[in-house]
Amino acid sequence: MHNTGIALVTGASSGLGAEYCRQLAGRCKTIIAVGRRGEQLQALRAELEKQTRLYPVVADLATVEGVTRTVEALRQQGPVDLLVNNAGFSTLGDFVDSSLEVELQMVRLQVDAPLELVRAALPFMREQGSGAIINVASVGAYLELQKTAVYGGCKAFLLAFSRSLQAEVAAHGIRVQCLCPGLTRTEIHDTPHFAGFDKTRFPEALWMEADAVVAESLAALEGDEVAVIPGAMNREMVRANLQQQLQLLEQ
Repeated sequence: MHNTGIALVTGASSGLGAEYCRQLAGRCKTIIAVGRRGEQLQALRAELEKQTRLYPVVADLATVEGVTRTVEALRQQGPVDLLVNNAGFSTLGDFVDSSLEVELQMVRLQVDAPLELVRAALPFMREQGSGAIINVASVGAYLELQKTAVYGGCKAFLLAFSRSLQAEVAAHGIRVQCLCPGLTRTEIHDTPHFAGFDKTRFPEALWMEADAVVAESLAALEGDEVAVIPGAMNREMVRANLQQQLQLLEQ
């Protein structure tokens, strides 16, 4: 990936978001790092201070106030050349038994907030004739995710939105990517909403480290593929599922 000027990364307190900040540090003069936990953001700023200027924004993007604060930071510290919509969480359990308010928070965080941030960032990108947007989804955008139905629906939306958006903005030199990782070692599986998840049910070979996932994402920005699925086993799993769907259509 080429050097860029200013990046905004959401969900930067830990996991993939923090890793995006680390790998972008040598390429960006400023990173606007958005997350709910100020202490982690300050620690990340100290870690990267010799490589980049990290501007922390403590905000909960599931709230109107959090999105407003982030858009304001984008306007004051930006405009941005790269936007990474990474913030997210998941619940675990049957939808009928879930808290509707929590599920709606997930939609606000993983659908509404990315739309608002993309809409805020795009005019400048179009004006300058360049820019990149990464929407972090999941292999769940392709698969039936029992016990995480709303999460899968959010990720499927991001994939469809990214593909259509790329078709709209390609003529303006803007690159849109939808990253669809599989099982990744981050804190998403350790939250109270995901209680009861047994990591040992999945073979070691299916898990990827955050640094490898982010490296594939940033390297793929040089190409023109919208959907980026890190890991050979994840790509094979998606391929098999799509082939099964095609067979059903041919019946």
